[in-house]
Amino acid sequence: METLLAIGFALLAGLLMSRVVKPLKLPAVTGYLVAGILVGPYCLGRLGIPGVGFTSMEAVTALNLISEVALGFIAFSIGNEFRLSQLRRTGRQAAVIGVVQALAATLMVDAVLYGLHLVLGEEKLPLSVVIILGAIATATAPAATLMVVNQYKAKGPLTDILLPIVALDDAVGLVVFAVSFGIAKAVALGTFSIAAVLANPLIEVAGSLLLGTAIGYIFTFAEKFFNSNSKRLSISITFVILTVALSMLEIDIPGTELKIGFSSLLVCMMLGTIFCNACDFSEELMARCDRWTAPLFVLFFVVSGAELELSVFTDVAVAGIGVAYILSRSAGKYLGAFGSAKAVGCPPSIVRYLGITLLPQAGVALGMTITVAEELGDMGRLIRSIVLFGVLIYELVGPMLTKIALTKAGDIQPKLRDGRSPLPGHTSAQ
Repeated sequence: METLLAIGFALLAGLLMSRVVKPLKLPAVTGYLVAGILVGPYCLGRLGIPGVGFTSMEAVTALNLISEVALGFIAFSIGNEFRLSQLRRTGRQAAVIGVVQALAATLMVDAVLYGLHLVLGEEKLPLSVVIILGAIATATAPAATLMVVNQYKAKGPLTDILLPIVALDDAVGLVVFAVSFGIAKAVALGTFSIAAVLANPLIEVAGSLLLGTAIGYIFTFAEKFFNSNSKRLSISITFVILTVALSMLEIDIPGTELKIGFSSLLVCMMLGTIFCNACDFSEELMARCDRWTAPLFVLFFVVSGAELELSVFTDVAVAGIGVAYILSRSAGKYLGAFGSAKAVGCPPSIVRYLGITLLPQAGVALGMTITVAEELGDMGRLIRSIVLFGVLIYELVGPMLTKIALTKAGDIQPKLRDGRSPLPGHTSAQ
């Protein structure tokens, strides 16, 4: 009962806070995150009243299954952006920008934090920490970006290229993180494994794409046996949940250091990509799924806000390194997107504003820190604290910056005083 009360209270808090931030012209996702902080263990949860907020971090992590399913639906929706008709227009540009901006963020963070390493010394900022933080910098949060796009019904050149880049960013991030983590372990522990550094990340990316493709075709075939909209919606939800479950499998190959693992984000993105290109009525069904998942996404972001550990602000060293991480990652993302977008001939609106929309960071980055904390002990906990600091700032500020960038680029149309969007060719006096 206590868990259900906490879920209901979290949903109510998120919805109410979205009304509070609306006059401030902030995205609803920012309100959900703030609500999560308020009902989390560091605020209302401290009262210890059952059902009124989350009384401990364990109570928050108990809802991880909801977060996994929500991320699966978010990735499924992003997969809908990989329609072949659209990829023919923006595919090459998205691929180049996606790789360059991710690597630019890594190089910028590595360079700045290496300078701090030389100043502070190995004891306060180990070289392994620098290498891993650079890799984690690649990750962009697709959830916050998609929520802003959906809330404001953003449409235009920037939105068209943004979502494929966010999707590609996760694949690049997985490979960069796995390679960097292997190098960092070699520096810290004196062990080096080709399997850990090169083979396993490539197996994970390739395996995720193959698994998503296979389930996508099965899903498309199964949809043909149902004619009513409610049944088709139900089978869609069923396949996304099944895909999330299957992507959690991990198989060790006997006698080797190799293992077959999957990224739920990549698998669900591929599921959405195959479905939207192979099914004639996919667009209508995707729209129905978006309406069904609305409360699930609200709960996901409230829980994400509750997971943010405010205790990271109490450590001055972590805060200082965290600020350097945030500034250098932001510079790398912006400059990488700016330079590569200009090089591939994107319109000025994309060149100027794309980098700003790539700043949010959350689930993927935190998932990477869990792996690090399990294997590197104290160094891993230091990395997790620094990334948590960054996520706290990025998740509160990132959605607002994404909204501003999409508005400046013309993908979000300002509304007239009566709530209607202006007609094409007209501008609002707002």
